Amino acid sequence: MSRPLTYLLLVLVIQCALVATVYWPHTAPGYGPQESMLPVERERVDEIYVGDEFDNETVLRKVGGRWSLPELENLPADTAKVEKLLDAIMSGNDSWPAASSIAARQRFRVATYHYRRRIKFLGNLDVLGTLYLGASPGFRKVYARNEAQDAIYSILFNAHDAPGNSDAWLDRKLLQTRTPVRIDADDYSLQLEGAGWLSGTGQAPEARELEALLLALRSLQIDGVASEDEQRDLAESEAERIFRIESLAGEVTLELFSQGDQYFIHSSEYPLFFTLGAYDYDRLASIDARLISGEPAG
Repeated sequence: MSRPLTYLLLVLVIQCALVATVYWPHTAPGYGPQESMLPVERERVDEIYVGDEFDNETVLRKVGGRWSLPELENLPADTAKVEKLLDAIMSGNDSWPAASSIAARQRFRVATYHYRRRIKFLGNLDVLGTLYLGASPGFRKVYARNEAQDAIYSILFNAHDAPGNSDAWLDRKLLQTRTPVRIDADDYSLQLEGAGWLSGTGQAPEARELEALLLALRSLQIDGVASEDEQRDLAESEAERIFRIESLAGEVTLELFSQGDQYFIHSSEYPLFFTLGAYDYDRLASIDARLISGEPAG
């Protein structure tokens, strides 16, 4: 092999070594790849406290396999939202610590006194771990640290998806009715007979109006919980529309209210009044009684 070629190969080896040194994943001293931010069995977690940088805090509690919100009369929480948080914290993504120093905790906002989110996990009243979520190193990522560890990791999550108020965790689909068999409104009624629907007049409802009603019921989404003042006012108000619905899941009564350009709904299944968007309100309130009853339009 000629001497120039030998020199070229030597230069190539040195360049490869430099590239490997620069880009090879580094770990903070004393730490290996991330296994789990919370090294406990997922099934043990039955209570989660979420606090934010503004001193708000809410609690999520699992009872009978379902997550609920004790501060909102144990209304159902958005299970997918809770599971997303647990996935990010407990699934381990083979990443390496970004830092481990005390100064880095301040810089990445994962210190006990400086954070964006403080999340405490409990199981059978025992504290399983407390984690801090801080600054974002990039799109859909956040720095995170277990209080019991020095290592700071970058995980796939957004701190905004772990809010510190109960209303933001509420299941927006909790009033949906997917399999109705009877619907009684103020000025019409419908009954599922075999594979088809009949109105109280014995006529078949107009197909498009029927589908509009069924779609409105099965895709109904609330916006949130009415304020304390609104709760008091609505409790003394008369509903503008009332629906009594029998489904495979049971019976429920839905009541619609409006105050100016604000809309509300109440379900007999829950003690609180909920805010409702104009779109969902109109879909239920604007059903044509004549068409849904099978009568020709006047």
